[in-house]
Amino acid sequence: MNSFSWRTFLLSFRGRAPRSDYWLRLVLPFFGFILLIGVLANAMPDAEPILKTIFAVVLVAMVWPSLAVAVKRLHDRDKSAWWLLLLMIPVIGSIWWFVDGGCLRGTKGPNRYGNDPLKSY
Repeated sequence: MNSFSWRTFLLSFRGRAPRSDYWLRLVLPFFGFILLIGVLANAMPDAEPILKTIFAVVLVAMVWPSLAVAVKRLHDRDKSAWWLLLLMIPVIGSIWWFVDGGCLRGTKGPNRYGNDPLKSY
């Protein structure tokens, strides 16, 4: 059984990441953080400049982990990280990423980027 490492998951560009890890360990916590900042900004209007600063710092800090996990999602689909360049196409790139990176299962069994993260050994 594989042990999970947050450091490897968020900072390394090697290996594979299944959809569940992508959604439950990156996307949903980030949206939860955005929701929390929004609620706090409405509840404490005087603290809005501080909350905007915190949000900006977290947003910048999330660039590397977001790229690392996106690359691992592509690796799980047996695709190169170069596919991320499709995100530069407005609207179409986002739709492509939602479907390919967020909805479709990775390749079954090992691929050139590693073993199947869903298969228990």
